[in-house]
Amino acid sequence: MNAHVLLLYLLTWSLVALTPGPAVMCSMAQAGRYGFRSSWVGIAGIQLGNVVFFVCVAAGLGALLETTKAAFDVLRALGAGYLFYLGARLILSTLRKGSPTAPTVAQDPPARSGLFLQGLLIQLTNPKALLFVSSLLPQFIDREGGRPVSLQLSILVLLTIVVDGVVLSSYAWLAARGGGSLRNSRSVAWIERILGLALVGFGVRLLATRK
Repeated sequence: MNAHVLLLYLLTWSLVALTPGPAVMCSMAQAGRYGFRSSWVGIAGIQLGNVVFFVCVAAGLGALLETTKAAFDVLRALGAGYLFYLGARLILSTLRKGSPTAPTVAQDPPARSGLFLQGLLIQLTNPKALLFVSSLLPQFIDREGGRPVSLQLSILVLLTIVVDGVVLSSYAWLAARGGGSLRNSRSVAWIERILGLALVGFGVRLLATRK
């Protein structure tokens, strides 16, 4: 694995991370509701999910998921259900506050373990992410250069965590900044509802996915 391959992987994963998905929506929702620093906990959970994906790929579980329809369908249904739950909860919480045109106030963040688990489950219940990683990684692994595969995987997972963390933190910062400026306006409830609908939409998309 040379510098050219690492740069190519860095650019490839940057494009992947920049594409809005459930992880992005989760980070933005946490940051907008609980603040930028609180979103770091959820982002850390997402990164642990990425590490688990790399371990699964190394163990061959990605290929197993790709060839076993039942396992894929179960994970797909669990992931879609969890996205439905998160999106619906976010939308319903704005309804319980009262009119969406009324000013809102910042909320105290829940326990860090809850935010961390939310990020972790968002990532782990997305079979498309695991299949994507399992199809992407082999293209950047040099099996003939004499370097240990485990070392190459370690380097790639480190790059993944750094890039993914920076991108998700950037999205979260924008959401927190926007949420802070709108905290006393009449728009924040609608923004939270849009984020909730986006999570539900990703759930629908995941449920409709076929291998």
